[in-house]
Amino acid sequence: MSSEPSSASGTSPRTPRPGAQKSSGTVTKKGDRAAKEKPATALPPVGEEEPKNTEEYQCSGVLETDFAELCTRSGYTDFPKVVTRPRPQQNFVPSASTSEKATQDDQRLSASCSQNSLESKYMFFRPTIQVELEQEDSKTVKEIYIRGWKVEDRILGIFSKCLPALSQLQAINLWKVGLTDKTLTTFIALLPLCSSTLRKVSLEGNPLPEQSYYKLMGLDSTIAHLSLRNNNINDYGAQLLGQALSTLQNSNRTLVSLNLGFNHIGDEGAGYIADGLRLNRSLLWLSLAHNRIQDKGALKLAEVLRPFELTHKEVVERRRLLLEKGSQERSRSPSSSRHGDSKTDREKSQMMGVSTVALVDKPEKMQAMKTPKGLGKKKEKSGEVAKKEEKSGPGQSPTPGAPKKEDASKAAKGKVTIPEQKMSKGKGTKMGNKEKRSILLESEQLLVEATEMVNPLLEPVEHRDGKVFMPGNKVLLHLNLLRNQITEVGLEGFLTAVQYQVQASKPRTSSKGPLGLLWLSLAKNCFDPQCPTYTMIQELMLPRDPVKAKTREEDATAT
Repeated sequence: MSSEPSSASGTSPRTPRPGAQKSSGTVTKKGDRAAKEKPATALPPVGEEEPKNTEEYQCSGVLETDFAELCTRSGYTDFPKVVTRPRPQQNFVPSASTSEKATQDDQRLSASCSQNSLESKYMFFRPTIQVELEQEDSKTVKEIYIRGWKVEDRILGIFSKCLPALSQLQAINLWKVGLTDKTLTTFIALLPLCSSTLRKVSLEGNPLPEQSYYKLMGLDSTIAHLSLRNNNINDYGAQLLGQALSTLQNSNRTLVSLNLGFNHIGDEGAGYIADGLRLNRSLLWLSLAHNRIQDKGALKLAEVLRPFELTHKEVVERRRLLLEKGSQERSRSPSSSRHGDSKTDREKSQMMGVSTVALVDKPEKMQAMKTPKGLGKKKEKSGEVAKKEEKSGPGQSPTPGAPKKEDASKAAKGKVTIPEQKMSKGKGTKMGNKEKRSILLESEQLLVEATEMVNPLLEPVEHRDGKVFMPGNKVLLHLNLLRNQITEVGLEGFLTAVQYQVQASKPRTSSKGPLGLLWLSLAKNCFDPQCPTYTMIQELMLPRDPVKAKTREEDATAT
């Protein structure tokens, strides 16, 4: 019996723990756990925030701030950072003192390499949006460079909201960003929203299966400089680009330079590009370097630079344009005669009330108008005819709508006030009509000149042997065919074209008008650089090259 309480007493210190105290402790611990677990389930995952409404955000024009805010509001956490584009360092020759300091600094840096420097090196491979800023304003973005990471629809959607706020954006460069035909369509729809200063677009290293690069050269496009290098553009893509340059119905008027280097364009594709140059009068700079163009394509390109024969469709279109132009001129010509017809109608209606005396004396008045002012005044007679002549004034026909009988007071009043008013009004109306007619003629001439610029088929042509020949394209200034497969056969065509361009530019006296081809690159092709044809082309193009001419002038002034 005594052992039982002793055992109970021995176990008594352990019994309270699993007893009431344990139960109370478990209650508090479960409550604490429940209190801790409940808010944990309500919290969002680490690094993510609830997406906010992006439509409510007003862009400030600072790309770094706007892009980060829009990405955060759309729930995009790991987004590319906007950084300033690094400028290339200028090469310089280090001195002995600087080289010693550099070696000491390198030793210190190598000794202090840490994990931070290693992370900073790997930061180079993270996706970034490089921007080039204005020198005057450090926050104004001038150019955007995206290189080496895939641009998806989500990024383009954010760009559609923050890029229109950049008032000085001039260029967008996308290099190997994994564009597809769908994302390219989205990107093209974004361009009209941007500022009017955006004139340069570069898509390089983005091959597309459907070759839909021609969509960048639409009629409503404002792009002036387009670079499509290294996109695996084949002959089919060149056909689409040539049709975007010009067709019989319309042509691109804004594109100034087109770079198609490092592609897969052959003779057929070069022919399509040449067809686009036949009626295009805006492109000044074209590069087809590093392609697969041979003699056939080279001859097609050279044919456009000299007078070429119009096809049947082009002749039909030219006749249609001439007929339309003639009908417009005929529709404008009655407009000037309508004023005369209405004027004669008014005179006829007013002459119904003229007396027979005025009608009889009309030849005398005409003679008075033809005679000088002094003689006319001497031959004036007293009476109603003289009064009418005084009212009409010297050198002016009398007013046909004069009343038959007038009082002396009315005549005196007419002599004092009415003649001056009528003279001033009459002269004013006549001068106004002349000015209006001259303005209309000038505007019509400007319209005709504009249509001639827009429609090269209206340019003066030459008829030979029943064929219509049109002057070659003298608007293109720069043509680059470096590293193709052109032989001396293709060089013959370019020699003929260059000779024509040189002869056509000699009679040009004024600074206005096209200059013709100024720079032609045919190096690194399948011919001997010392061949006479290539030498003659270089000799003809050397005086026309403005860069080399400037260097020669500088050398002459220096010597």
